[in-house]
Amino acid sequence: MKLTKTFNAFFENEKSGGLLLLFVTIASLILANSSFQTEYISFWEKDLGHHSITHWINDGLMTIFFLLIGLELEREIYHGELSNIKNASLPIMAAFGGMLIPAAIFLALNFGTATQNGAGIPMATDIAFAIGILSLLGSKVPASLKIFLTALAVIDDLGAIIVIAVFYTKSISFLNLAIALGIWGVLFILNRKKVHYILPYLIGGAAMWYFMLNSGVHATITGVILAFVIPFGDGGENSISYKLQHYLHKPVAFFILPLFAVANTCIAIKPDWHEGLNHPNTFGIVLGLVLGKPLGILLFSFVGVTAGICSLPKDLKWPHILGAGMLGGIGFTMSIFITILAFKDPETIIFSKIAILIASILSGFFGYCCLKYTLKQKKRKRDL
Repeated sequence: MKLTKTFNAFFENEKSGGLLLLFVTIASLILANSSFQTEYISFWEKDLGHHSITHWINDGLMTIFFLLIGLELEREIYHGELSNIKNASLPIMAAFGGMLIPAAIFLALNFGTATQNGAGIPMATDIAFAIGILSLLGSKVPASLKIFLTALAVIDDLGAIIVIAVFYTKSISFLNLAIALGIWGVLFILNRKKVHYILPYLIGGAAMWYFMLNSGVHATITGVILAFVIPFGDGGENSISYKLQHYLHKPVAFFILPLFAVANTCIAIKPDWHEGLNHPNTFGIVLGLVLGKPLGILLFSFVGVTAGICSLPKDLKWPHILGAGMLGGIGFTMSIFITILAFKDPETIIFSKIAILIASILSGFFGYCCLKYTLKQKKRKRDL
């Protein structure tokens, strides 16, 4: 299977970005538990315009990350893996399973408790980390597996965005929401009138973000809906959508996501940290990501193929899907993001983040080992 130039560029950026995320996360945890602990943690909590620095990163800069996700999703729908329903059906089925089963496991442990609102936490996949781990296996990885995991993660991100919009909106200011959607409507008209200048869309997007921020709906949703009014054209290198996506890849992969990771993993780990893991919330997160993700992805993929809804690529076997499902359990960025929205209690947030880190490490390790073994077995059969 031949990979497009756009997909290769995306894959390479996500691979490098994932490895950088790993490095800065480790560095942040070390600093948060060093002699600089107080100064380091207080820096991220410093007030800047009535909000902490971390808050501006989570509600402001992450909107740009969601804009990139929206642009990538749009490209996948028009020209990529999701443009053909037959090709798209396998990662779509897998993504549904990878969201529903982890959420069900979490709710089974937390339903009716103060932490049931965290059901969205184990539903997410960190695309950068997952691709970063997959890239460590080198040229042995089939192109179809790269495409499957990438499409799965993109659909997963869309699912997480919908979950954020529907379940993590507390109260709505309908006036601000109406103004934000009115601005979106104007941008939509500009799109239909074939106004191919980026400036009106960026100015409109900034205004839309401001009113969305004050509407009660999470402001980062602005990034996704803005992406779908930016002219796509023929999707070529001269289209606004392509240029913006190209320009955003590196800042998002090498600045915004690492900054988000650093700001949200400055966790002071106390000597009795393990006692906080003995809770249905942390059990639900770990089991949802480590067990629920691969189980849901494999089960729904198998049902889809058996029912004739989708087909398994010729160069892939079920162990490959299982390995990809394990990598899908690396929740990290999106899981931490949903944690911040789901809970208000600082201690619950900290223990949830620790559970996400543990689950992501385990998922990455199991996924790497599973794929390394199955790809080695495949190579041996070819050599015989």
